[in-house]
Amino acid sequence: MGASADGRGLIRRRRRRWVRYGVGAVGVVVLGVGVAGWVVYAKLDGNITPDDAAAAELARYARERPTSLVKDAQNILLIGSDSRSGDGNRKYGRDSGTERSDTTILLHLAAGRRSATAVSVPRDLMVDVPGCLRPDGKRTEPMFAMFNYAFQSGGSACTIRTVEKLTGVRIDHHVVVDFSGFKDMVDAVDGVEVCLKEPIDDKAAKLRLPAGKVTLDGEQALGYVRARKSLGNGSDTDRMDRQQRFLGALVNKVQSNDVLLNPVKLYPLLDSATSSLTTDPDLASLRGLYELVRGLRDIPTEHVQFLTVPRESYVYNANRDQLVEPEAEKLFERLRTDAPVVVSQEIPTNSAPAESGDYGPFGFRAPGPAASGAVSPTPPAPTFRGNTAAEDGCG
Repeated sequence: MGASADGRGLIRRRRRRWVRYGVGAVGVVVLGVGVAGWVVYAKLDGNITPDDAAAAELARYARERPTSLVKDAQNILLIGSDSRSGDGNRKYGRDSGTERSDTTILLHLAAGRRSATAVSVPRDLMVDVPGCLRPDGKRTEPMFAMFNYAFQSGGSACTIRTVEKLTGVRIDHHVVVDFSGFKDMVDAVDGVEVCLKEPIDDKAAKLRLPAGKVTLDGEQALGYVRARKSLGNGSDTDRMDRQQRFLGALVNKVQSNDVLLNPVKLYPLLDSATSSLTTDPDLASLRGLYELVRGLRDIPTEHVQFLTVPRESYVYNANRDQLVEPEAEKLFERLRTDAPVVVSQEIPTNSAPAESGDYGPFGFRAPGPAASGAVSPTPPAPTFRGNTAAEDGCG
């Protein structure tokens, strides 16, 4: 007998047909989402430029490079290039065919990701630059020169080798970002708020801002971190302090807006970031960057620290810098061994011994001597002049 008189058989057949259509529709949607996700992943993954030339050059000098001492701790060299080549960079000056490191930061990520310490290296610091491979295939002679000469003469590989010789710290990864990329990343998070003690009117940087709380877009942020002569005391020291405060504010913005956990907010940032980055081959993929960023998102802002290598005016040229010892070596040793680094905005400069230690010049507090006849306890960690991301909000 066919369909029942009351139509129940017909209803069952229609129900099965709708179930098949529904399953098919869901399958199409899932497939579409999967394809779209793959397209997005492929686009972002393809944005990153691998620095194969640097990898080959570093492999050539593998034997002379320092050894990593602490498992899971990582050191990443962040290089801000002042290159004028490329569509977004030409308006900042004539493209001379060379580029220098406008900003260089050694970022130390502690094992277990309990803290992150960003150490600025002044571009005018006098250092030993090794012989390096030039873009034209020729090799330079080793020389004593300003730090940013390393990037100008031999790119990221030369800069890495120079930093490793200077600090004894093994560089695990490196990232190079240009002017345009920096602007795009700031715009991708809808700007970054900073606090200005007084108005800014800098014609060279094309920057005009009122005092107080100001949200900087990408173009304004670039002018703010690069301006030197018209802001503060005009020194590179003041400029590096300003860069560090801005990075702290950027960390606060990213964490407060849950950017790393929100796909809608995260995609524009990733698209801007990956489009502007040149990294070592191990980082030149979304997987590589994700592994790096995953451990950063849970670090409290008070454990994200910024400081500059201890330095003073170069003895033969007041417009150049030199390291202050033993303060600089104390810092480098702590980075090498993954020992805690303590920073403070205010470091007393008195030389009289105190219970917690002597405060020396150049932003360094050394542990004081133990009392006579007493068992020497574990000395407190030296304190360096600096600040944390938690201190950089406008509050």
